[in-house]
Amino acid sequence: MTEIVTKRVREEPSDDDGQRLLVDRLWPRGVTKDQAALDGHPKDVAPSNELRKWFHGGGSFEEFADKYRAELDDSQAAADFVQEIKQLPKVTLLYGAKDTQQNHAEVLKQWLEEHL
Repeated sequence: MTEIVTKRVREEPSDDDGQRLLVDRLWPRGVTKDQAALDGHPKDVAPSNELRKWFHGGGSFEEFADKYRAELDDSQAAADFVQEIKQLPKVTLLYGAKDTQQNHAEVLKQWLEEHL
């Protein structure tokens, strides 16, 4: 089974990261492509712009997580992403958020683990 971890995109790349995938829809400010050392940028599995704006406008994380999971459940891109990473030994989901506990990459990680 694929091991999935999350990591801030600003953290130093590591040899044991596996495939490094930026799962933010927007490119993080102040990070160059060389610094990110990405293997991919699957924007279509990130929360919709509407949901992202709602959350940053003061929505609760629990409600955000529920709405994001619903988006993932209805997304062909998310289903395709599951199939793409299924054969990989390790995937690191990179994100730009400062909060390392309550962010969309953690929700995506849990959703992926349930669907692999």
